[in-house]
Amino acid sequence: MITSFATRTLGRTGPAVSSPGLGCMGLSGAYGDVDEDQGVRVIHDYLDAGGTLLDTGDFYGAGHNETLIARALRDRSRDDVVLSVKFGALLDPVTMMGGIDTRPVALRNFLTYSLRRLGTDHVDVYRPARLDPAVPIEETVGAIADLVEQGLVRHIGLSEVGAETIRRAAAVAPICDVQLEYSVLTRGIEDEILDTCRELGIGITAYGVLGRGMIGGGGELTGGRAIQPRFQGDNRAHNEALVSRLEELARAKGATIAQLAIAWVHARGDDLVPIIGARRPEQVATMIDSAGVVLDQTDLDRIDELIPPGAVRGERYPARFMADLDSERRSGTYAISSEG
Repeated sequence: MITSFATRTLGRTGPAVSSPGLGCMGLSGAYGDVDEDQGVRVIHDYLDAGGTLLDTGDFYGAGHNETLIARALRDRSRDDVVLSVKFGALLDPVTMMGGIDTRPVALRNFLTYSLRRLGTDHVDVYRPARLDPAVPIEETVGAIADLVEQGLVRHIGLSEVGAETIRRAAAVAPICDVQLEYSVLTRGIEDEILDTCRELGIGITAYGVLGRGMIGGGGELTGGRAIQPRFQGDNRAHNEALVSRLEELARAKGATIAQLAIAWVHARGDDLVPIIGARRPEQVATMIDSAGVVLDQTDLDRIDELIPPGAVRGERYPARFMADLDSERRSGTYAISSEG
């Protein structure tokens, strides 16, 4: 295996970043406890290997994730890191779920706290975590564009929005990328969203590349995975059997199943950047070594045969969260899942 990152640009207007990027959510308890010193080491290992893209949200760990990143970057050059930050999710002290708020006055408040917690004077990519049904996307993007003019934000991103919303947002200001779930198990964006982004020159940062641990993970269900439909009952057994079909091809490539899955996203287009959530240093090494897995069209066709689009069972999120996903709407309605 080679041990270096590819470099890709987020859309026509965005920054150059390392690929894969490091998803930091899991370092703040999303999938079980992580020792803070270990979390810092994970970030350091990624950066020391040449990584540049750190993906976070101001609500990850109720702000903990941003303070952890600030600690990890304390003795590093800010210019060597691309910070992608999601905002807008509201938290409840009991349920940790409180809705979404992307009003201009709210996002300026959110950014103020993020800049303080991160210990920086700007965020490289700033994006609403979800579409706020009470706020036109034009108002939200326009307010972020004002922050770009002020130098507090460098680029505008989106997350989990559909094709119509992407077009409306791009008519207001340049959008560098849209963050969406995309993997060998989750291919819904291929129906419409991916083509729209490519038409408009907008990149995709793909999360959930390893199916939240379904690919190359396993073991006890902890944190957020415990409520995911794909891990429940017969769904889990079915989906794990699907993933096992990749074992022979992975061995032929001298790779793990996880590395194969990362390479699959990478091979789907130069406009795609996988975001991988590592919680341990050895997972960072796996991520880096995925760059040595080269897939040609024959390999991609074979993976389609092994795991056909729509073969996975269970929705991506529980029903109450699926209702918040603009990316799941088609022609004004929610998409009808073919995934059981």
